[in-house]
Amino acid sequence: MTKPLIGISGKQVFGRDVAGNIPSLYEAPAHVYWANYSQGILAAGGIPIYLPLNMDPVDAVERCDGLLLTGGTDISPDLYGQESTTDAFAKEPLRDSFELALMDAAVPAALPVLGICRGHQIINVHAGGSLNQDVPEHGAFDLPITTERHEVTFAEGSVLGSIYPTHHKVNSLHHQTVARLGDGVVATAFDEEGSVEGLELPGLPIVSVQWHPEMMTTRDTDPVFEWLINQSS
Repeated sequence: MTKPLIGISGKQVFGRDVAGNIPSLYEAPAHVYWANYSQGILAAGGIPIYLPLNMDPVDAVERCDGLLLTGGTDISPDLYGQESTTDAFAKEPLRDSFELALMDAAVPAALPVLGICRGHQIINVHAGGSLNQDVPEHGAFDLPITTERHEVTFAEGSVLGSIYPTHHKVNSLHHQTVARLGDGVVATAFDEEGSVEGLELPGLPIVSVQWHPEMMTTRDTDPVFEWLINQSS
């Protein structure tokens, strides 16, 4: 069986962030992709493909068998009709535009999509939903990413509920949460306080989680990566 190609979104930085002591490269753009995401795809049986932020998103959707929208900095709040209430994290307007355009192409094509952390929030914002801009108690930026911070429960009959145990402990590396749900988006995972930790679009192979499964797995991969590969095959 041919392994599915999974497009992975990343972020743009500049040479000053990665080029060390080479000032001539400081203004050159670079794209960054956390290796844990590609490892999760490889271990589940897929082939990761890094998607440059300046490529045509329609071309990406046409060539890929599935998409992984990854974690990162805050989504610009003007995209969900709000003014910024926090400057805790830099915004990435180029990435915002690219990932929303990926969703524009992926939804009508019924392309399998997995969103993680920021990607989870992008899926909601794309559908017209909003975010709580700063929920600092959800972040744990000084703890190892593998730390199990809280328990998540799943809606009966959901995709996430079918691949994870009923009570599943997860890590936490975010300071924003889903607020108003977008059109057609269903919340299917929740923490102990009722915050949305998972989303699905019924009738479409689109699932997202607020935690970082790629960072905390004790197996070769995680069930949600296996779900993405199965849907993309």
